[in-house]
Amino acid sequence: MKEYNFDEIIDRRNTGALKTDALQERYGQAGLIPLWVADMDFRCGDFIIDAIQQRAAHGIFGYTIPPQSYYDSIINWVGKRHGWNIKQEWFSYIPGIVKGIALAILNFTKPQDKIIIQPPVYHPFRLVPLMQGRNIVNNPLIEENGRYRMDLEGLKKCIDRDCKLLILCSPHNPAGITWPKETLEELAGICYDNGILIISDEIHSDMALFGNKHIPLASVSEKAAENSITFMAPSKTFNIAGLVSSYSIVPNERIRKSFYDFLHAGELDEGTIFAYTATQAAYEQGLNWMQQMLRYVENNILFADNYLKENIPQIKAIIPQASFLLWLDCRELGLSRKELNDLFVKKAGLALNDGEMFGKEGAGFMRINAGCPRAILEQALSRLAGQLSS
Repeated sequence: MKEYNFDEIIDRRNTGALKTDALQERYGQAGLIPLWVADMDFRCGDFIIDAIQQRAAHGIFGYTIPPQSYYDSIINWVGKRHGWNIKQEWFSYIPGIVKGIALAILNFTKPQDKIIIQPPVYHPFRLVPLMQGRNIVNNPLIEENGRYRMDLEGLKKCIDRDCKLLILCSPHNPAGITWPKETLEELAGICYDNGILIISDEIHSDMALFGNKHIPLASVSEKAAENSITFMAPSKTFNIAGLVSSYSIVPNERIRKSFYDFLHAGELDEGTIFAYTATQAAYEQGLNWMQQMLRYVENNILFADNYLKENIPQIKAIIPQASFLLWLDCRELGLSRKELNDLFVKKAGLALNDGEMFGKEGAGFMRINAGCPRAILEQALSRLAGQLSS
């Protein structure tokens, strides 16, 4: 079994990487340690690189269609990893999950319709509907002893006839939650009974940690299957976000026809040669790499948690059940939003995600990316500790 080196430090500057090359624009400083964008700093698996190079060697990059082996790789992966037996006609390529959410909103809602989200949550869930002229209904998660749960009673109360969609983050970003089956079942039932379509963003589905398990929403009940669109991708797991390899899964024929006709009309269901190539390589050959990566990320998270407890006890890590993203509770520092950002950016030289970008419920939190070589994570935490002890 091949061993992969996740300790390798790779300079991503001047490669067009958002994480490094947008620092000056976004943070006002180019030399920060970049731990914000949700991609990892690990070299892509050789099986993906080899597959892309082999395809590139052909030398012709014309209009393309997905091979049957591409479909088979997704069906087999989702079945084996998540116990969800999907059919080929259920899914379609999409040009990115945020784009998929935007396209679903355009197809299934009209301006001024209401869309429900559960903050603190991935910020495009709020920004995309607002920029499309839709109204946001916030049904915040309930925080209890450093963990979060859905407020399903609150959801029932905030629903009215103008609510058309609910956008679910599963596993949850930024808190790293793998939702229990009973929670998903109840959520699906509420939405089904009220005619609210669920868009389930499951991009972190393969990133379950510490023995936790991701459960696809559409697999939990007939109501869930009949009233949902699921978005998945190998992009987070295999660090190939730049290849745009997302896909949607829609069991309900009526919803599927409406959405896929809309995608097809603009050729938005047509992927690139390398998206198909990389997806198939990842799902057919990537299990060993993924398992080693997940163990490395788990150890990074445990390292960060222990470092904070020993050196910065005022900051507490909420250990994620999934993903390489770590949600840091900084509220004991007693700092304002500006003061907190000044501490991390101007004083410690770190680029993290400000918790309030995920909604006002994220006030006092920061999100840090632990999908990096241990030495980088240690350097970042050391810088932070140095500022707080001075």
